[in-house]
Amino acid sequence: MILEVAVLNVKPGLQKEFEKNFRLASDHISSIKGYMGHTLRKCLENENQYLLLVDWNDVESHEIGFRQSPAYLKWKELLHHYYEPFPTVEHYETIFEGIKK
Repeated sequence: MILEVAVLNVKPGLQKEFEKNFRLASDHISSIKGYMGHTLRKCLENENQYLLLVDWNDVESHEIGFRQSPAYLKWKELLHHYYEPFPTVEHYETIFEGIKK
Protein backbone atom coordinates (compact mmCIF):
# COMPACT_ATOMS: atom_id res chain seq x y z
CA MET A 1 0.00 0.00 0.00
CA ILE A 2 1.12 3.56 -0.79
CA LEU A 3 0.23 6.68 1.20
CA GLU A 4 -0.36 9.90 -0.73
CA VAL A 5 0.37 12.97 1.40
CA ALA A 6 -0.53 16.57 0.56
CA VAL A 7 -0.39 19.66 2.76
CA LEU A 8 -3.33 21.83 1.68
CA ASN A 9 -3.15 25.55 2.38
CA VAL A 10 -6.65 26.96 1.93
CA LYS A 11 -7.17 30.64 1.16
CA PRO A 12 -8.14 32.56 4.33
CA GLY A 13 -11.86 32.70 5.08
CA LEU A 14 -12.75 29.78 2.83
CA GLN A 15 -12.22 26.91 5.29
CA LYS A 16 -15.90 26.04 5.91
CA GLU A 17 -16.75 26.16 2.21
CA PHE A 18 -13.66 24.02 1.45
CA GLU A 19 -14.66 21.43 4.07
CA LYS A 20 -18.19 21.24 2.62
CA ASN A 21 -16.89 20.76 -0.93
CA PHE A 22 -14.28 18.27 0.25
CA ARG A 23 -17.08 16.02 1.48
CA LEU A 24 -18.70 16.20 -1.96
CA ALA A 25 -15.38 15.57 -3.72
CA SER A 26 -14.78 12.49 -1.56
CA ASP A 27 -17.37 10.54 -3.54
CA HIS A 28 -15.26 11.02 -6.68
CA ILE A 29 -11.91 9.86 -5.30
CA SER A 30 -13.45 6.88 -3.53
CA SER A 31 -14.86 5.57 -6.83
CA ILE A 32 -11.39 4.83 -8.26
CA LYS A 33 -9.98 1.31 -8.56
CA GLY A 34 -7.02 0.97 -6.20
CA TYR A 35 -8.39 3.52 -3.71
CA MET A 36 -8.22 2.24 -0.12
CA GLY A 37 -9.37 5.21 1.99
CA HIS A 38 -8.61 8.82 2.83
CA THR A 39 -8.47 11.27 5.72
CA LEU A 40 -8.54 15.04 5.91
CA ARG A 41 -7.05 16.57 9.05
CA LYS A 42 -7.12 20.22 10.08
CA CYS A 43 -4.04 21.82 11.63
CA LEU A 44 -4.56 23.10 15.17
CA GLU A 45 -1.86 25.75 14.92
CA ASN A 46 -2.75 27.10 11.46
CA GLU A 47 -6.50 27.23 10.76
CA ASN A 48 -5.96 27.45 6.98
CA GLN A 49 -3.83 24.31 6.75
CA TYR A 50 -5.04 20.74 6.21
CA LEU A 51 -3.34 17.40 5.73
CA LEU A 52 -4.74 15.03 3.11
CA LEU A 53 -3.80 11.37 3.49
CA VAL A 54 -4.94 8.88 0.83
CA ASP A 55 -4.19 5.16 0.86
CA TRP A 56 -3.77 3.59 -2.59
CA ASN A 57 -2.89 0.06 -3.69
CA ASP A 58 -0.03 1.54 -5.72
CA VAL A 59 1.22 4.82 -7.17
CA GLU A 60 -0.35 4.04 -10.55
CA SER A 61 -3.83 3.92 -8.97
CA HIS A 62 -3.35 7.57 -8.03
CA GLU A 63 -1.22 8.94 -10.85
CA ILE A 64 -2.99 7.15 -13.71
CA GLY A 65 -6.25 5.67 -12.38
CA PHE A 66 -7.38 8.83 -10.58
CA ARG A 67 -5.57 11.72 -12.26
CA GLN A 68 -6.55 10.54 -15.75
CA SER A 69 -10.20 9.92 -14.88
CA PRO A 70 -13.42 11.95 -15.18
CA ALA A 71 -13.63 11.70 -11.36
CA TYR A 72 -10.43 13.77 -11.09
CA LEU A 73 -11.97 16.52 -13.21
CA LYS A 74 -14.86 16.74 -10.72
CA TRP A 75 -12.41 16.68 -7.77
CA LYS A 76 -10.39 19.46 -9.41
CA GLU A 77 -13.51 21.53 -10.13
CA LEU A 78 -14.68 21.28 -6.52
CA LEU A 79 -11.35 21.86 -4.74
CA HIS A 80 -8.42 23.28 -6.67
CA HIS A 81 -9.50 26.93 -6.50
CA TYR A 82 -9.18 26.88 -2.68
CA TYR A 83 -5.41 26.27 -2.59
CA GLU A 84 -2.69 28.86 -2.26
CA PRO A 85 -0.04 27.84 -2.95
CA PHE A 86 -0.98 24.75 -4.93
CA PRO A 87 0.00 21.67 -2.87
CA THR A 88 2.89 19.35 -3.50
CA VAL A 89 1.77 15.73 -3.47
CA GLU A 90 4.16 12.97 -2.43
CA HIS A 91 3.88 9.20 -2.03
CA TYR A 92 5.22 7.12 0.87
CA GLU A 93 5.66 3.44 1.54
CA THR A 94 5.57 1.98 5.04
CA ILE A 95 8.90 0.84 6.46
CA PHE A 96 7.72 0.40 10.06
CA GLU A 97 4.40 0.80 11.81
CA GLY A 98 3.93 0.60 15.54
CA ILE A 99 0.45 -0.25 16.78
CA LYS A 100 -0.61 -0.12 20.41
CA LYS A 101 -2.05 -3.42 21.56
